[in-house]
Amino acid sequence: MKVSIVGATGYGGAELIRIINNHSHLTLASVHSSSKTGQAISNEYPHFMHEVDDILLEINPEQMAKTSDLVFLATPNGISKGLTPFFKDLNIKIIDLSGDLRIKDRDEYQKWYKKEAADEEVIGRAVYGLSEWNKENILQADMIANPGCFPTATLLGLAPLIQNFSAIEDIIIDAKTGVSGAGRSLSAASHFSEVNENLKIYKVLEHQHTPEIEQQIKAWNQHTPNISFSAHLVPMTRGIMATMYVKVDRGTSFQEIWDLFKSAYEDKPFVRLHPPGSFPSTKHVYGSNYCDIGVAYDDRTNRITIVSVIDNLMKGAAGQAVQNANLMFGFNETDGLQYLPLFP
Repeated sequence: MKVSIVGATGYGGAELIRIINNHSHLTLASVHSSSKTGQAISNEYPHFMHEVDDILLEINPEQMAKTSDLVFLATPNGISKGLTPFFKDLNIKIIDLSGDLRIKDRDEYQKWYKKEAADEEVIGRAVYGLSEWNKENILQADMIANPGCFPTATLLGLAPLIQNFSAIEDIIIDAKTGVSGAGRSLSAASHFSEVNENLKIYKVLEHQHTPEIEQQIKAWNQHTPNISFSAHLVPMTRGIMATMYVKVDRGTSFQEIWDLFKSAYEDKPFVRLHPPGSFPSTKHVYGSNYCDIGVAYDDRTNRITIVSVIDNLMKGAAGQAVQNANLMFGFNETDGLQYLPLFP
């Protein structure tokens, strides 16, 4: 299957190229950029030299539809919503890595993203691509809204509880991310001097991934309360750790909770549970498509603690996008993604 990548010069686009270069069934048809047209992608990313030297092309949906079966939109928020209407009727599948198609309520999107929402028809057509939990719909989809990085780590950690505890009193999410989550564009917030030896909270009570997380957990269990979500920037390149505190309204046991997680993920190739008493770190998943999860239960407070880690550029972006492509086309779900994590 031939694929095109729009936004190939961003970190997510570069990861897509790296994965596709080692995929059994996907081959790169073209790479596209609105700002670097005419240059070789290897000029932007010298680590591709002699392996991927494709020239960055203008974005031409009709031409791309003639040469590709799938287009990945690895663009900043607010861009893909203007492109999807041109692709949707050209018999080409779409996987959008931005946030433009994730929120079903247009008013909610505009409130949190501070941008005009996509057309209602396009939003309605897009399937939410949380691979482990929406597989049946992804198999039938021609347009995927790839989940955000924080929602992926958070939802994979929360899903077994949300779906099996009828009454949850409180959910607090304390998440931390590496600097690559801010993208490749220059800004004071990601400047070395600002980030190095520093830890800071950002977008307090305003983070745009909040409604995405709430939308999915309420789809699983409409009685789930709204979340308290905090995001922090840490001085590392890759990785997300989401530590979640879930208070339930009844007594339970660690064994009950552990059994729920084991049952939920025993057939999911990219979710790994750490043994009781053990918790993952971001290095455990670095450069891979894995989500590692650890769980604990405090019977004094009826509070469950879940620690979920992913590589934000892989499982949180490009890796999950390729996982969704595998499902869409009927390939092995793990094809192109069988990277062991990098360590140290």
